[in-house]
Amino acid sequence: MMVKRVVISLGGFYFDDAARIKRIAAALDELAESSSRGLGLYVVTGGGVLARQCISIARELGANEAVCDYIGIAITRVNARLLISALRNAYPEPFYDYDEVAAARTAEDGRIAVMGGVTPGYTTDAVSALLAEYINADLLLNVTTVDGVYEADPRKYPGARKYDRITPGELVRLTAREELKAGSRIIIDPFAAKIIERSRIRTIVLDGSNPRDIIDAVVHGRHHGTEIG
Repeated sequence: MMVKRVVISLGGFYFDDAARIKRIAAALDELAESSSRGLGLYVVTGGGVLARQCISIARELGANEAVCDYIGIAITRVNARLLISALRNAYPEPFYDYDEVAAARTAEDGRIAVMGGVTPGYTTDAVSALLAEYINADLLLNVTTVDGVYEADPRKYPGARKYDRITPGELVRLTAREELKAGSRIIIDPFAAKIIERSRIRTIVLDGSNPRDIIDAVVHGRHHGTEIG
């Protein structure tokens, strides 16, 4: 099936190193250019280490979770600007809400739409899933530091089993036990999983250490991650 609209949830791990930002930007530009202006490409940037550090400091200062959420959102939008700075084919400003980004003519003009967080209490995974649902995306890519969905966090449990394919319902059950708060570091948060389940969006979770894997997943359907659907 030809992919016409793709939403990429880009892990915050990219944004603590200029060389890494350049590599992911080059891959995204290549993807946009190789599509002959027939692909709508939307990227949502995570907060990463900087967001977690700032949120940790805010908590020590007595900030509540809503305030911490807003701090995290601000950092994701900084990261969106960093990515835009490295892209050749992007809209010059990050988008801040779903209506704005949905109106962007990405497929027609060949430009990439980039946004960060939107609403307190929602991770950028949830933002990506909601955006994918809103624009009727053909594919949602969750690009992270882990090579797929596991039965338990493989960073804590090295023997955890990886799923090559999982149903949306199974994903919801797996993520239901995760604690969700500002700065959470989980593969897919429970709310995002529920959006994926209700909208039946084809979703792939993959390791982003090699940005060219993103091109392979979108253009050729090849990946070594987990397919949800």
